[in-house]
Amino acid sequence: MKDEYSESQLEEALIKHIEHFLLELGIGFTFVARQKRIILEGNHYRLDLLLYHRILRCLVAIDLKIGDFSHTDAGQMNLYLNYLKDKEKLQTENDPIGIILCSDKKKTVVEYALGGMANKIFASQYKLQLPDPEILKTEIEHENRDF
Repeated sequence: MKDEYSESQLEEALIKHIEHFLLELGIGFTFVARQKRIILEGNHYRLDLLLYHRILRCLVAIDLKIGDFSHTDAGQMNLYLNYLKDKEKLQTENDPIGIILCSDKKKTVVEYALGGMANKIFASQYKLQLPDPEILKTEIEHENRDF
Protein backbone atom coordinates (compact mmCIF):
# COMPACT_ATOMS: atom_id res chain seq x y z
CA MET A 1 0.00 0.00 0.00
CA LYS A 2 0.97 3.63 -0.43
CA ASP A 3 2.41 5.63 2.47
CA GLU A 4 -0.90 7.45 2.93
CA TYR A 5 -4.18 5.52 2.90
CA SER A 6 -7.61 5.64 4.46
CA GLU A 7 -9.32 3.07 6.68
CA SER A 8 -11.58 2.14 3.75
CA GLN A 9 -8.52 1.56 1.52
CA LEU A 10 -6.98 -0.63 4.24
CA GLU A 11 -10.23 -2.57 4.52
CA GLU A 12 -10.45 -2.93 0.73
CA ALA A 13 -6.90 -4.35 0.64
CA LEU A 14 -7.73 -6.84 3.41
CA ILE A 15 -10.90 -7.96 1.64
CA LYS A 16 -8.99 -8.33 -1.63
CA HIS A 17 -6.58 -10.63 0.19
CA ILE A 18 -9.08 -12.11 2.68
CA GLU A 19 -7.67 -15.63 2.38
CA HIS A 20 -4.18 -14.48 3.39
CA PHE A 21 -5.59 -12.24 6.13
CA LEU A 22 -7.62 -15.07 7.66
CA LEU A 23 -4.66 -17.44 7.50
CA GLU A 24 -2.46 -14.83 9.15
CA LEU A 25 -4.97 -14.53 12.01
CA GLY A 26 -4.73 -18.28 12.61
CA ILE A 27 -6.88 -21.36 12.16
CA GLY A 28 -10.63 -21.34 12.67
CA PHE A 29 -11.59 -17.90 11.33
CA THR A 30 -14.40 -17.54 8.80
CA PHE A 31 -15.69 -14.42 7.07
CA VAL A 32 -19.18 -13.20 8.06
CA ALA A 33 -19.60 -9.58 6.95
CA ARG A 34 -17.95 -6.38 5.84
CA GLN A 35 -19.27 -3.01 7.01
CA LYS A 36 -21.86 -4.69 9.24
CA ARG A 37 -24.53 -2.04 9.77
CA ILE A 38 -25.78 -1.49 13.29
CA ILE A 39 -28.71 0.86 13.91
CA LEU A 40 -29.33 2.09 17.45
CA GLU A 41 -32.05 4.65 18.13
CA GLY A 42 -31.78 6.05 14.61
CA ASN A 43 -27.96 6.27 14.64
CA HIS A 44 -26.05 4.19 12.12
CA TYR A 45 -22.74 2.51 12.96
CA ARG A 46 -20.60 0.29 10.77
CA LEU A 47 -18.39 -2.49 12.05
CA ASP A 48 -15.48 -2.90 9.62
CA LEU A 49 -15.21 -6.70 9.62
CA LEU A 50 -17.20 -9.43 11.31
CA LEU A 51 -15.65 -12.88 11.48
CA TYR A 52 -16.57 -16.10 13.24
CA HIS A 53 -14.10 -18.34 15.04
CA ARG A 54 -15.10 -21.97 14.71
CA ILE A 55 -12.97 -23.28 17.58
CA LEU A 56 -13.87 -20.53 20.07
CA ARG A 57 -17.48 -20.59 18.80
CA CYS A 58 -17.87 -16.84 18.84
CA LEU A 59 -18.21 -13.80 16.62
CA VAL A 60 -15.06 -11.71 16.21
CA ALA A 61 -15.51 -8.01 15.53
CA ILE A 62 -12.57 -6.25 13.87
CA ASP A 63 -12.26 -2.47 13.80
CA LEU A 64 -9.55 -1.00 11.58
CA LYS A 65 -7.80 2.21 12.63
CA ILE A 66 -5.18 4.00 10.56
CA GLY A 67 -3.90 6.00 13.53
CA ASP A 68 -2.82 5.32 17.09
CA PHE A 69 -5.10 3.40 19.45
CA SER A 70 -7.35 5.76 21.39
CA HIS A 71 -9.59 5.31 24.41
CA THR A 72 -12.54 6.20 22.16
CA ASP A 73 -11.75 3.11 20.05
CA ALA A 74 -12.31 0.96 23.15
CA GLY A 75 -15.71 2.54 23.79
CA GLN A 76 -16.74 2.09 20.17
CA MET A 77 -15.74 -1.59 20.20
CA ASN A 78 -17.52 -2.10 23.51
CA LEU A 79 -20.72 -0.77 21.88
CA TYR A 80 -20.29 -3.18 18.94
CA LEU A 81 -19.71 -6.17 21.22
CA ASN A 82 -22.72 -5.40 23.42
CA TYR A 83 -24.89 -5.14 20.31
CA LEU A 84 -23.54 -8.40 18.87
CA LYS A 85 -24.06 -10.15 22.20
CA ASP A 86 -27.66 -8.95 22.40
CA LYS A 87 -28.79 -9.15 18.76
CA GLU A 88 -26.51 -11.49 16.78
CA LYS A 89 -25.10 -14.12 19.13
CA LEU A 90 -26.79 -17.52 19.04
CA GLN A 91 -27.67 -19.25 22.30
CA THR A 92 -25.05 -21.96 21.77
CA GLU A 93 -22.24 -19.45 21.06
CA ASN A 94 -19.79 -17.76 23.39
CA ASP A 95 -19.72 -13.98 23.81
CA PRO A 96 -18.15 -12.05 20.93
CA ILE A 97 -14.55 -10.85 20.97
CA GLY A 98 -13.30 -7.53 19.61
CA ILE A 99 -9.98 -6.80 17.92
CA ILE A 100 -8.89 -3.25 17.22
CA LEU A 101 -6.18 -3.22 14.54
CA CYS A 102 -4.31 0.07 14.65
CA SER A 103 -1.10 1.47 13.22
CA ASP A 104 0.33 2.10 16.69
CA LYS A 105 -0.60 1.59 20.32
CA LYS A 106 0.74 2.84 23.60
CA LYS A 107 0.78 0.10 26.23
CA THR A 108 -0.45 2.27 29.12
CA VAL A 109 -3.31 3.80 27.09
CA VAL A 110 -4.42 0.31 26.04
CA GLU A 111 -4.27 -0.99 29.63
CA TYR A 112 -6.31 1.89 31.06
CA ALA A 113 -8.81 2.04 28.19
CA LEU A 114 -9.53 -1.71 28.18
CA GLY A 115 -9.03 -2.45 31.88
CA GLY A 116 -12.14 -3.48 33.77
CA MET A 117 -14.32 -4.01 30.70
CA ALA A 118 -16.50 -7.10 30.79
CA ASN A 119 -16.10 -7.62 27.03
CA LYS A 120 -12.95 -9.17 25.61
CA ILE A 121 -11.28 -6.49 23.50
CA PHE A 122 -7.73 -6.64 22.17
CA ALA A 123 -5.65 -3.95 20.51
CA SER A 124 -3.03 -5.06 18.05
CA GLN A 125 -0.61 -3.12 15.89
CA TYR A 126 -0.50 -4.00 12.22
CA LYS A 127 2.50 -3.74 9.95
CA LEU A 128 2.31 -3.05 6.24
CA GLN A 129 5.53 -4.98 5.72
CA LEU A 130 7.76 -7.21 7.79
CA PRO A 131 10.48 -5.45 9.75
CA ASP A 132 14.15 -5.88 8.99
CA PRO A 133 15.20 -9.45 9.95
CA GLU A 134 17.73 -8.15 12.50
CA ILE A 135 15.11 -5.99 14.21
CA LEU A 136 12.72 -8.95 14.26
CA LYS A 137 15.39 -11.20 15.77
CA THR A 138 16.17 -8.59 18.46
CA GLU A 139 12.46 -8.20 19.30
CA ILE A 140 11.99 -11.98 19.61
CA GLU A 141 15.04 -12.27 21.88
CA HIS A 142 13.75 -9.35 23.98
CA GLU A 143 10.28 -10.96 24.35
CA ASN A 144 11.86 -14.31 25.27
CA ARG A 145 13.92 -12.64 28.03
CA ASP A 146 10.80 -10.89 29.38
CA PHE A 147 8.81 -14.10 29.28
